[in-house]
Amino acid sequence: MKKSLIALLILCLGFSLVTAHAAATAATDKNTPGKEMAQTLSMITGVAISPLMGVGAVGAWEWWHANTPEKKAKLHWFANPLFWVPALLLVAACFVKDSAGIALPPVLKKPFDVAETVEHKISGLVATGAFVPIAASIFHASNSGDGTSWSAAGFAAIDLSWLYNALMIPIAMVAFFIVFLASNAVNILILLSPFGVVDAALKAFRTSIIASIAVTSFTNPWVGAAWALIIILISWLIAGWSFRLSHFGLSFIWDFVTLRSNRFKPDPTANKVFLGRKIDYVPARTYGKLSRDEKGGLILKYRPWLVLPERTLTLPAMKYAAGKGLFFSEILQVDGDNAKIALLLPPRYRGHEYELVAIYGLTDVRDTGLLAAWAWFKSMLGFKTKIPAA
Repeated sequence: MKKSLIALLILCLGFSLVTAHAAATAATDKNTPGKEMAQTLSMITGVAISPLMGVGAVGAWEWWHANTPEKKAKLHWFANPLFWVPALLLVAACFVKDSAGIALPPVLKKPFDVAETVEHKISGLVATGAFVPIAASIFHASNSGDGTSWSAAGFAAIDLSWLYNALMIPIAMVAFFIVFLASNAVNILILLSPFGVVDAALKAFRTSIIASIAVTSFTNPWVGAAWALIIILISWLIAGWSFRLSHFGLSFIWDFVTLRSNRFKPDPTANKVFLGRKIDYVPARTYGKLSRDEKGGLILKYRPWLVLPERTLTLPAMKYAAGKGLFFSEILQVDGDNAKIALLLPPRYRGHEYELVAIYGLTDVRDTGLLAAWAWFKSMLGFKTKIPAA
């Protein structure tokens, strides 16, 4: 466990040094604008994977190199010790939790994973709007003045900083958000995984990506930028999957933390659910409202990315049952003795399965997952489970 903690701290330090090196070089090296852009790209990509660690590391580096009170007074908000000291302490606490958590039962560790997931989401959203524009404008700041770098690049003394800011800051924010979505999806997978070994593997994968950005950027800024672009491209290709999984996880976290099922009542006409599997080219975990149409069929009305024009998916005309799980419930598509997941219900529906049976005309309520295994075990011991009337 100690070796794992030391390794994680070394990786954290390495990433901190690289992000700081990128910021420092971008602020001092006035003759290599392309190099500055490459390092800034690597820095933004790395920070997107672990926003709190990245922003805290850059802030600590800026504060350390501001050697006069006047310079410290002009630092960015993230270079204030009141921000970066607690931020890096929280990152260190997460490392300790991850190292010790391998030996802990998932039930004891999951609350801390929930807290880390909430922190990751909040810090990522804050960094998107407050840190990335500053990081993306470092190149402009380093070239404002005599125009030497632009001249070396063949633009003479033309000041094109306004064009750079107009183009690069929005692009940097979009790239950051796309990578952040992919990183947040990994966090959600860690949160939903019931196995400590899977948690450890996912965290090791995420840490290795951060380390690879640090090593490549430190070794060669151009290689680092190329690797960052590959990560951004992969994140773009899975952006839809990442967004749906992130929204799915956020809904589950909110319902669990707020104990929403205790004060929730299903709507008698339409209820918000997630698609449990791909149906008619509509991907799994699509979020929408489930209702009945005029013919009595089940339909799901949804908006891609939650904001695009509304679409309607008609579920196959089959029998459906409510599945009751230990932590959340489902709606099952029944075919004889077989049943497969059609819809996933957020935890707020836990305990309201019989109300859903009445609303949607489902066949019955069935135990699923761990509850099904427990019911089977009790039946083997000769105990019977009382089924309430729908």
